[in-house]
Amino acid sequence: MLKIGDITLKNPVVLAPMAGVCNPAFRLIAKEFGAGLVCAEMVSDKGILYENEKSLKMLYVDEREKPLSLQIFGGERESLVAAAKYVDKNTNADIIDINMGCPVPKITKCDAGAKWLLDPDKIYEMVAATVDAVQKPVTVKMRIGWDDDHIYAVKNAQAVERAGGAAVAVHGRTRVQMYEGTADWDIIGEVKKNVSIPVIGNGDISTPQEAKERLEKYGVDGVMIGRAALGNPWMLYRTVQYLQNGEIAPEPTAREKMNICMLHMDRLIELKGEDVAVREMRKHAAWYLKGLQKTGSVRNEINQTTTRDNMSKLLFGYVDQLEEKQQRIS
Repeated sequence: MLKIGDITLKNPVVLAPMAGVCNPAFRLIAKEFGAGLVCAEMVSDKGILYENEKSLKMLYVDEREKPLSLQIFGGERESLVAAAKYVDKNTNADIIDINMGCPVPKITKCDAGAKWLLDPDKIYEMVAATVDAVQKPVTVKMRIGWDDDHIYAVKNAQAVERAGGAAVAVHGRTRVQMYEGTADWDIIGEVKKNVSIPVIGNGDISTPQEAKERLEKYGVDGVMIGRAALGNPWMLYRTVQYLQNGEIAPEPTAREKMNICMLHMDRLIELKGEDVAVREMRKHAAWYLKGLQKTGSVRNEINQTTTRDNMSKLLFGYVDQLEEKQQRIS
């Protein structure tokens, strides 16, 4: 059983904190599909301290999502600690996570995200100060290094442990790789061998079998699933089922996929209003359609739609055509 601080998870399957994706609408679906822990998208420490409306809204946690980890990022100790204190006192999150992996230039230019990977001493200092200031367990999400010449994954994870961090999640790519190439799980395995806090491995897990293989081969305490769950929360459910009973649950039908897509949209509409939610759902709908036959024309139409009802009409119209075609064939 994976335990982070005083929080015990039902299983070792964790939804990654993906920016622009992991809002309460998607996180709740992930939880309903069995994820042991869901992680919120990262929030700026300065955004929290300046009481930016968008930033504060991102701290909302539905009780049904728990246990949940809220992720913050920043480059300065004072503001990061102050933001962590705010999250500790004013949210019902279970865990505070510090982002040390975001590779995008606008984040690293502020000495935040993956920029920390170059300085184990800063990691220790920042994490220790945060741990001392809050009651909730503090974790870190990091990458293996900045580039191939600066892979300090073991040193950095040891710094997190020394500072009192409750767990570390390691993405097996460098900052320079962004999301390209392949994740280096051998380095994640080295991290696990050199710290005693829980290690959650992340990167290139696209099937339940891969999740089980990584847990067993590298000895990690949990697996973090990100892109493989986009439009496909069944990946989380099927992984949990496979780890628990060794059985691979069937893939969802096209209609089942669209039913969940619409549930996702309706929850997003409750959060953000129809206009914003429908625009955001265009990318999600494309992910839900992934792997189905001849989706080109419906994808094009989805990218133009502006209403919930029209999105529903397009998606279920596509499913009706697909089912009619399958009936003719059978």
